[in-house]
Amino acid sequence: MEMGGEEMMMTSGATSRIVPVFRSVLSRRALLRLAVALHSLFLWLLLLVSRRRRPEVAGSAVPAGLGKARSRRRAAEEEDVRRRRALAEEVAMVEDDADGRRWGTFVISGARRNALFCRVWAPAAVAEMRGILVIIHGLNEHGGRYLHFAEQLTACGFGVYAMDWIGHGGSDGLHGYVPSLDYVIEDMEVLLDKIMLEAPGVPCFLLGHSTGGAVVLKASLYAHIRARLEGIILTSPAVRVKPAHPIVGAVAPIFSLIAPKFQFKGANKRGIPVSRDPAALLAKYSDPLVYTGPIRVRTGHEILRLSSFLLHNLKKVTVPFMVLHGTADRVTDPLASQDLYNEAASRHKDLRLYEGFLHDLLFEPERNEIAADIIEWMDRTLRLQSV
Repeated sequence: MEMGGEEMMMTSGATSRIVPVFRSVLSRRALLRLAVALHSLFLWLLLLVSRRRRPEVAGSAVPAGLGKARSRRRAAEEEDVRRRRALAEEVAMVEDDADGRRWGTFVISGARRNALFCRVWAPAAVAEMRGILVIIHGLNEHGGRYLHFAEQLTACGFGVYAMDWIGHGGSDGLHGYVPSLDYVIEDMEVLLDKIMLEAPGVPCFLLGHSTGGAVVLKASLYAHIRARLEGIILTSPAVRVKPAHPIVGAVAPIFSLIAPKFQFKGANKRGIPVSRDPAALLAKYSDPLVYTGPIRVRTGHEILRLSSFLLHNLKKVTVPFMVLHGTADRVTDPLASQDLYNEAASRHKDLRLYEGFLHDLLFEPERNEIAADIIEWMDRTLRLQSV
């Protein structure tokens, strides 16, 4: 992101697809035209909704092929989920000799009875675990990408869980489509319930990357979730995200209801690097489980909605947290992480800004140092909690 420049960026996730955000002042004439356009749009939408809700006349025929088209789309989505789940099962779960450690995959039923694909890496015995870290990945990626980081954690005595969001990785849902980011929080609670049953009394942390970091931050504001956590770690969190134009912000809520799955191709601009490691970039964008299509309307609106919520509630953050950001990140705003650190009410908080680093910190050439900083913070937090 260009610091202090006239152009800012909106991320469609941790995938380097962005929409420029222009800070422009509209003239009165332009505002009037915008108001007329929005009024016309609103009337058109009312007409469209009324037609859709009009009761069918007895004997009237259903539009030809409409039911079949919906069935075909549903069948195609279900087939894609099966394909992605099979691919997720094939993702490597170990890099080197795993003596003394265990790992595996499992599927749990989410808050809406949707299947959630999860991974676990842990010391051989629950009694050996010093703590547990739950990884909430970024938009459009999946938990299997964090194998290297997970093995570093297990080598230090931490258990690791990773959950694929709805519409991501091996989980149910249209690929790259998130009906609500609150669903991710609710599904995360289901996973936390399972973890607490399997490892009662073991300290638990959450780590969220990019949009996943924003999700984790919001989750920590709920008292019943906060009470379960020792702390949270946020890597390149999407705290401040702005629409490409004021008009987008005005119409996004409407279009997210009418055409939620529509793919906004204007957001599919490539070329913004997320790592300085060419091998990491190649691995990410050649991964069939990473969604590389245009962002969907509802998903984009959910990111804007979550960002707005967070910016109005930074002062309410009380959970111990560590936020990490690269100063050269052009996908999410490092200055927003600075604002979070400055405004949060948390007594135990830490900010790490890495000069020249890009967005995917755990896939940068210095990934081992980043992981070491996170583990050291978790160790320190556990020591403080035990005092």
